[in-house]
Amino acid sequence: MFTCAKCFVILKRHRSQNPDVLFCPGCGARIQEDLFPAQYQQIGAGESGRKIHFDDEAGCFYHPDKQATVPCDLCGRFLCALCDIDLNGRHYCPACLAIGKQKGKLQELQNRYTLYDNIALALTLLPILVPIFIFFSAITAPVAIFTAIKYWKTPLSIVSRTKIRYVAAIIVAGLQIVGWAWLILYLITKK
Repeated sequence: MFTCAKCFVILKRHRSQNPDVLFCPGCGARIQEDLFPAQYQQIGAGESGRKIHFDDEAGCFYHPDKQATVPCDLCGRFLCALCDIDLNGRHYCPACLAIGKQKGKLQELQNRYTLYDNIALALTLLPILVPIFIFFSAITAPVAIFTAIKYWKTPLSIVSRTKIRYVAAIIVAGLQIVGWAWLILYLITKK
């Protein structure tokens, strides 16, 4: 299926070897379909690409003597079976995959996340569990609340998780801040 460039009506693709001239049923525009025949061929597992036999076949960008099977979804370069990287149904060339990984633009490649919910909870529980750090809770409690609020909408993990750690961190940090405020108020009024 493809669409008319003028009115965006969905048109059926013809699987013939000759380019067809079609007329859009929506707006009547003349449309010429140039078929990419290798896109309809099945490729066997472990096949590295077929040699080009005819002058009208598209060649791979990286291996000009190999028959192109699919275009890259990001840059549009034609790729042979060897260069095609299929990732969740999308096809990428090696260059786009490397750039996407380097710039962090391909979410499919992200295999770990910073667990900010664990960090926020640890900031609140560390002063409670290790009494030596109890005085640092005046600093860690506000930082824990800030971390929980700032990263509330970020993905928690590759595996779905709840936001219970954020909620627990905010509650415990809030109690620590109230405790410090009460202690400071008590010390001021006692004098």
